[in-house]
Amino acid sequence: MGRLTLRVALAVCLLAALAACGPVQAGGAPDPEEIARRQIKVVTTIAQIGDVVKNVAGDRVDLVELMGPGIDPHLYRASEGDVVSLADADMVFYNGLHLEAKMADVFEKMQGSVTTVAVTDEINRDELLSPPEFEGAYDPHVWFDVSKWMSVTEVIRDSFVDLDPQHAELYEDNARAYLAKLEELDLYVTEQAQLVPEEQRVLITAHDAFNYFGDAYDFEVRGLQGISTAAETGTADLSDLADFIVEREIPAIFIETSVPERLVEALREAVGARGSEVSIGGSLYSDAMGDAGTPEGTYIGMVRHNIDTIVAGLTGRSQGEES
Repeated sequence: MGRLTLRVALAVCLLAALAACGPVQAGGAPDPEEIARRQIKVVTTIAQIGDVVKNVAGDRVDLVELMGPGIDPHLYRASEGDVVSLADADMVFYNGLHLEAKMADVFEKMQGSVTTVAVTDEINRDELLSPPEFEGAYDPHVWFDVSKWMSVTEVIRDSFVDLDPQHAELYEDNARAYLAKLEELDLYVTEQAQLVPEEQRVLITAHDAFNYFGDAYDFEVRGLQGISTAAETGTADLSDLADFIVEREIPAIFIETSVPERLVEALREAVGARGSEVSIGGSLYSDAMGDAGTPEGTYIGMVRHNIDTIVAGLTGRSQGEES
């Protein structure tokens, strides 16, 4: 079966995968000589992964990012256009750890026909968080620990080297430069976090996306929803968290760009009903990044925005203000 015919057949079957189509038959990997002569067709799920791909592979890739600004990956379902892009790809990068839960069947059907890479696979499982409320599964939000995102960068680099060895030096050089920037970013977040007095390092958001951030940079983290935004928030959860805010005199709580603001506003009102006040400290990027062309539309810019917003909200400092 020719490559084009295979891709058409795969696209048709992947579309049917959402309705329990059987396994797709394996096809041949792209010829390295052919790959070296053209751009590599790459599809990523979340934009954080797409940003690493851009930094590692640059103009070598024709990139499609499925999940743009404001998109919640926990609830995202592949459209017909997405499936066609996936079927036409040379390589697909996704987070794994059940982040893209609604797309699991699609990725399973693709195995053997398109190179699929779960970028978190090489992270030591002993370093992953597994909160009891997630029923034994791992927390997928690893990008909030910059050191773990460095591991993801290495996985992406190695995947390009394997697929396109003729351009290995390019990928290795680009990755080395990007990893140096991530080291600087990790140091920046650590230093900014220290501006918040230890007793004030409590981050409260709409859902538990920031546990890796808390673990890496010494913050206590609370969320209205669980790790997945598919979880419901009950009245008891809201009441308990409001009591916690009043007891600990938390000055600010934060909204997220990919989660409805009404949850945090309801929490603020519940605190007010108890005779206390809590401010909205700002908007954080959690499961999605900012608009393309803005600083927050890059992973590094997103992380810097988040830590600057958190520090300003919890301390009353202006963003970027020195101690």
